[in-house]
Amino acid sequence: MKLIFFDIDGTIIDDEKKEMSQSTKEAIEQARKNGHICVINSGRTWKMVKGQVTKFTEFDGYVLGCGTMVTYQGQVLLHESFSEAFSRRIIEALDRYKIDAVLEGAENNFKDSPQRIHYEKARGFMAGFEGMNFGSFEEAPGHFDKFYAYVEDPQSIRAFSEEFSQELSVVDREQGFYEIMPKGISKATGIQFLAQKLGISMEDTVAVGDSSNDIPMLECAHTSIAMGNGVKALLEMADYVTTDVTQDGIRNALKWLGVI
Repeated sequence: MKLIFFDIDGTIIDDEKKEMSQSTKEAIEQARKNGHICVINSGRTWKMVKGQVTKFTEFDGYVLGCGTMVTYQGQVLLHESFSEAFSRRIIEALDRYKIDAVLEGAENNFKDSPQRIHYEKARGFMAGFEGMNFGSFEEAPGHFDKFYAYVEDPQSIRAFSEEFSQELSVVDREQGFYEIMPKGISKATGIQFLAQKLGISMEDTVAVGDSSNDIPMLECAHTSIAMGNGVKALLEMADYVTTDVTQDGIRNALKWLGVI
């Protein structure tokens, strides 16, 4: 039996169409029927998974928010949130360093008011969330687990990272975007936590991903699989490189793995 962790965007869902292909759906369902445990492992929080990903097919569990939340068979096993006081420190520093961000929590996400957004690129990015009923920064303290940020001045993110070096981990998602979570928490810690909870050997863990925030996940799992559309660093480190997400990448990966 394998414990298989899947990233979402660019791995099981096409980045452009925002859909899961029939071959991906069938491959995951067949792996589960064959007795393997299939788990989402994503930077997304439950707010952005519930309904948007769960509508395609079922998974046995979820590692969300880059490891800040872990669920299995509908039960929450772990949930790490920033305290109200620390949340306020983060929000104040984001404004001070002119960093735009979406604050991500299990129940809701939070974005700043349009007049306080510093960059047009961030404004365009956040426009994609219209209609999702995100909360405001004023409502966020104590209710978010990690955040996604954009900044055009490298010195700003360096200074922010230095100020919170003992408390936050900053992952460069390239082109000015950063994913930021509690220090010591990652997709890898989510794998370790769930494997231990289920009594499954790390030798039976598998990770499948495509982007830079998947690197800890692929380093942690015993078997690492990169999507053909993945970033260069992931392609170079993976045990196996499958085809693109739009070219039956998941089905080919699970066939290579021998679980379908």
